[in-house]
Amino acid sequence: MNETVVVSSGYVVGWGTLALINAGLAQGKNRSGLAWFLLSLLLGPIATLVLVLLGKPNRPFG
Repeated sequence: MNETVVVSSGYVVGWGTLALINAGLAQGKNRSGLAWFLLSLLLGPIATLVLVLLGKPNRPFG
């Protein structure tokens, strides 16, 4: 029973850390850090892959 709790706690900590990293990546690409943080909590590594593959958004000059 105790081993299951430890493994689950580590998994949750890792998932939350990944969500924080994704929020930082998103802000570096001029995207919403909060939105990507929340999306990462749901999708985890899939959100990381999408975020890495997306480029910076095109912004018109002016």
